Amino acid sequence: MTKSSADKKTPGLQTRAIHGRQHPDPLTGAVNPPIYASSTFVQSSPGVHSGWEYSRSGNPTRAAFEAALAELEGGAAGFAFASGLAAQAAVLDLLDQGAHVIASNDLYGGSWRLLHRVRERTAGLKITHVDASDAAAVEAAITPETRLIWIETPGNPLLSIADLPGIAEIGKRRGLITVADNTFASPVVQRPLEHGFDIVVHSVTKYVSGHSDIIGGAAIVRDAPDLIDRLKFLQNATGGVLDPFSSFLALRGLKTLPLRIARHAANARAVAEFLESHDKVAQVRYPGLRSHPQHNLAARQMSSGGGMVSFFVKGSPEQTIRVLESLRYFALAESLGGVESLVGHPWSMSHGSIPEPLRRAAGITPQLIRLSVGIEDVEDLIGDLEQALEALGQERARVVVA
Repeated sequence: MTKSSADKKTPGLQTRAIHGRQHPDPLTGAVNPPIYASSTFVQSSPGVHSGWEYSRSGNPTRAAFEAALAELEGGAAGFAFASGLAAQAAVLDLLDQGAHVIASNDLYGGSWRLLHRVRERTAGLKITHVDASDAAAVEAAITPETRLIWIETPGNPLLSIADLPGIAEIGKRRGLITVADNTFASPVVQRPLEHGFDIVVHSVTKYVSGHSDIIGGAAIVRDAPDLIDRLKFLQNATGGVLDPFSSFLALRGLKTLPLRIARHAANARAVAEFLESHDKVAQVRYPGLRSHPQHNLAARQMSSGGGMVSFFVKGSPEQTIRVLESLRYFALAESLGGVESLVGHPWSMSHGSIPEPLRRAAGITPQLIRLSVGIEDVEDLIGDLEQALEALGQERARVVVA
């Protein structure tokens, strides 16, 4: 291969994670961007500066992370925020008072809370939830006031899959902003912008950072100058930006994202297959399994099933709690996407803010368990789940004897 042909070759994902849109520090040559812990920057004359003036408006450490994440998602610009919900709030600020939003029905509880318990009241937004795996259902929900389609894929907590190309085509044809929450997948597993979406949002806290040590969020925009300018204005105007220290840690985590996701996905598939074969499990939801309702759709737009697995226990709500309490390597905690395995109870944790009738209507019951499968030795993780489910069986036997 000649040098000229090698130069034209698109670098691989891991290469882009380490080198994409990243440069040594121009002042010192440092390989990693320094933490610029400065709130303000000197100007040579009023309004004349080096490109940096105030760290809410822009900070070199944050900018380095924003550029790197935009590179992985295939976006033109990235904007980092203090949390995933802060990123979502800024994106919703693109809308005018009274706009109509179509949202997927398998949605993180915090997103539901922001839409219904905040923006319905403060901005008069009107929200319609649909099955986003069915592009026709999405289009049927459009009204003259519709301005934005918001989907999460895989969905939280049931891991439903939205039809990315179908919805993107509808948004483009009908002149609507399309937004995809890519937190559960990460840009390693899928890149919604490549399917035609306008904006991707992340809870950077999760897979992007990957070590459960920061809170952060991001929005990445396709090559659309108007949307980029508006979101840049909103990031500065509303001020919920990611701090330099967290930006540094997020950028460090991003460099190993492809490696980590490969292990997460391999472990998750093995865990899902084990659970599907267990007689005390009623149903497993994992996009990589053929039993998943949208498996074929997932196979077309995802490179793997990802690292999240949800399943329903055969038993009572109390017995489900006993399983959660019996796990050793799966830590019972909020969040996901870290190197360590976590287990959550959507009914009482991540989706507890949604009214009970709506939780049940969405398929969220007290018997649902959500796993964030880490990068530990998979035999240990399967052994942990096996002993917890066996404890459930022993409890049921004691109930029968009694």
